[in-house]
Amino acid sequence: MADQNAEHFDVVVVGAGISGIGTGFHLQDKCPGRTYVILEGREAMGGTWDLFRYPGIRSDSDMHTLGFSFHPWTEAKSIADGPSIRKYVNETAHAYGIDRQIRYGHRVKRAAWSTSDARWSVTATDGSGAEVEFTCNFLSMCSGYYNYAKGYTPEFVGSADFAGRIVHPQHWPENFDYYGKKIVVIGSGATAVTLVPELAKGGAQVTMLQRSPTYVVSRPGEDKVANWLRSVLPNQLAYDITRWKNVLFQMLFYRMAQKNPAKAKQRLIGMVREHLGPDYDVDKHFTPRYNPWDQRLCLVPDADLFDAINGGNAKVVTDTIERFVPEGIRLNSGEVIEADVIVTATGLDLQLMSGVDFSMDGAPIDLSTALQYKGMMFSDVPNLTYTFGYTNASWTLKADLVATYSCRLLNTMKKRGMRQATPRNDDPTMATEPFVDFSSGYIQRAADRLPKQGAKKPWRLNQNYALDVIALRFGSVDDSMEFSNPGTLEKAADLDWEQMPA
Repeated sequence: MADQNAEHFDVVVVGAGISGIGTGFHLQDKCPGRTYVILEGREAMGGTWDLFRYPGIRSDSDMHTLGFSFHPWTEAKSIADGPSIRKYVNETAHAYGIDRQIRYGHRVKRAAWSTSDARWSVTATDGSGAEVEFTCNFLSMCSGYYNYAKGYTPEFVGSADFAGRIVHPQHWPENFDYYGKKIVVIGSGATAVTLVPELAKGGAQVTMLQRSPTYVVSRPGEDKVANWLRSVLPNQLAYDITRWKNVLFQMLFYRMAQKNPAKAKQRLIGMVREHLGPDYDVDKHFTPRYNPWDQRLCLVPDADLFDAINGGNAKVVTDTIERFVPEGIRLNSGEVIEADVIVTATGLDLQLMSGVDFSMDGAPIDLSTALQYKGMMFSDVPNLTYTFGYTNASWTLKADLVATYSCRLLNTMKKRGMRQATPRNDDPTMATEPFVDFSSGYIQRAADRLPKQGAKKPWRLNQNYALDVIALRFGSVDDSMEFSNPGTLEKAADLDWEQMPA
């Protein structure tokens, strides 16, 4: 039974990052009269863009697709730095009054569904550590996909022997002076390729130490077409055109890479050779062992990483680590890389839905045994959506579709007088596959904790924005969805159901 003293909302949104702010807008826009609150565990909005403060932090997608669909990105830079994105998120939340719905310092710990009440009881801890109770008819999890409290760092033999400083990018020290220092950045992913040129620009001698190479692609920091369109068209129209231009280009590039991976690989490696010249060992340092898009490609704006290497302030070493030593890192080849600072850009600790404990009618919910539904819900779990972005495109594209589909479900339940929407799999013999077909370390480390996907729609995960637009914005809401649990909902009498969009 729900706590009668708990504060009640029609919708509780967990997380005040890009996904949560977008969900707040769509609830206001498409579900007028519905009450909602955004519970944010930290003391500021922005999610990733407020948490990460390491040098050079920036988007690895263009802001015309990473930005909100309803609030145009109007800056000249298409690949934006962290402070600019943080400012944009805050401005958006303030412009639409979404910031007034946020409860900061509220970290959600448990969520319990009651079928008889048709409500989630949500338990959070506030800034003092005291438990606070909320109830809601619908729960929207917008808390990201990784552990905000800690990043992933493997056990390095001898790390206690190192005489310098070890830093993880997720917890970059404030006002850290690295000028003139010898820095080793361990890793080859998006964080590493962002850090290396920025540290080099700031006067450090930087070595990017990687176990194996990643695909690295240079892209202009500014979108000239977008900037021109904005000079001749209204901001929203120019933004919409640019957004679809970039979406379609990305989809075409991804499809071509999947259709002919050998040719795509040759082209990507060829572009690196063009930047680094014929004498650089591209085969060793920039030729991955896997095909394009088996992992996410790393984007570098205006070839800044390659410029840092050509300028002599940065270098890449491809080898494995034997152990840390007082003066730096000893490799299995016997070479010792001297360092004053070691940066462990070794990845994220994936944590689905912020580690919240879920239960239903007193029984724990094990999401690892569930099937994902349309990339946003779980089999047999009612009135719960989650946001998990694309691996081959901007996070916000999927977040936007999840939010609008959630509104469709809410309005359908109101219109039909039902309190519960539950995805149901009517084919128990259907084959299942891993949640995400991606070889990145942070995915593989958490594979046993993730839900599964099915062999057919709507249980199969789309990594295709256009297909998801068709399915989530225009497709049927009755596709393997059970609407049940009739009853009276709060504020139902005040709504004109015939005017509610399905």
